[in-house]
Amino acid sequence: MRTTSDNQKRIIYILTVIALALGISQVLMLRELANRPAREEPKPKIVEEEPKIPEVSRGTVAIIIDDFGYRNDAISERFLKLDADLTYAVIPGHEHSRSFSLKAEEEGYEVIIHMPLESRYKTKGEREYILETNMTSAELESRINKVLDHLPEAVGMNNHQGSKASEDSRVMGILATLLKSSGKYFIDSRTTTGTVAELTMRNYGVPTNRRHVFLDNQDDADMIKIQLEELFDKAETMGTAIGIGHAKLNTIAVLEEEIPKRKAQGFDFVFASEVAN
Repeated sequence: MRTTSDNQKRIIYILTVIALALGISQVLMLRELANRPAREEPKPKIVEEEPKIPEVSRGTVAIIIDDFGYRNDAISERFLKLDADLTYAVIPGHEHSRSFSLKAEEEGYEVIIHMPLESRYKTKGEREYILETNMTSAELESRINKVLDHLPEAVGMNNHQGSKASEDSRVMGILATLLKSSGKYFIDSRTTTGTVAELTMRNYGVPTNRRHVFLDNQDDADMIKIQLEELFDKAETMGTAIGIGHAKLNTIAVLEEEIPKRKAQGFDFVFASEVAN
């Protein structure tokens, strides 16, 4: 029969074995942890903040650039890289008219016809296309249809020069009739204060509007910026404004600089078709 002393010894022995087992287990766990590669903390993602554009529009601007068709060079290519909805007016009948028109459409810009109209001043070029006040109705219709066929991707039209023809109700009426039937709009460039183009288009139900600011009548970068300022002031005041510039080096240089700034200020750029009503 075991004595109390034997039982105590047995208990002490069992506890000692358990303690040794626990100790060995802890040593093994610590060794395993020590051999594990250090856990890398996830690197915070770097998020580049985009310029904050105001949610409420300060005004809507439609910019039309005239006189494409003359050139196919670095300047015309730069216009095809501007990040805005812009409308490009192509003069018919020139070496690069057709190719630029197609290229502009492919790049997502809006194309319109820059229709030559008779001026009160001596001009040159576009003799096969210009609309003159002494022409018969049949001659006018033939020339207009010729232009529409030449640039079928064009969705609208504005006038090239025209200080004489745009004052002539008969000429503008014939033009309005054909634009109406072809589903195109017209922007009056207002090369004369006596123009009846916009009024005639409205009377015939042709979507229309007028130019509010010429951007580059003076081919100087500082003056173009002043004219742009006037355009955006008008857009903010009236809600919508239309500016017309030309395919020139100073014009593209200023637009490349100003368009991102104006977008960040909350101005919207739209095609001319969106403001013709």
